[in-house]
Amino acid sequence: MAMFREYITSSGLRVLGGKNSENNDELVNRAMPKDILLHTSAPGSPFCLLGENPSKQDIKEAAVFCAKFSQDWRDTKRDVIVNMFKRSDMNKEVKMKSGTWSVKKEEKIKVKAEDILKYQKVLRSEGVDLG
Repeated sequence: MAMFREYITSSGLRVLGGKNSENNDELVNRAMPKDILLHTSAPGSPFCLLGENPSKQDIKEAAVFCAKFSQDWRDTKRDVIVNMFKRSDMNKEVKMKSGTWSVKKEEKIKVKAEDILKYQKVLRSEGVDLG
């Protein structure tokens, strides 16, 4: 079983995030059809698996988690757009490279830079490695 990044929302929902392209593929493949996943609009972030019926607050918190570990955030330190979709709306063709998926239907979430900075501060206070 692969090791994923893990985040527990304030309501106690366990969110899993991929660490690299192969790990992202494994995470998406373990998702059930109605499960909600997140990924940044820009390439280079973890896929985050939230399960079937996350609350709006869980989605918001998980979107900040997803954005924090993205290349978009690393490179710009600006607001990050995160896409939300169901596993059933995703497809992977044989020719697609590792970590790449096509998505039929998505919803965009704008994650504000200040929310990511607050999250980083909490993680540091808990002694989490942000590398």
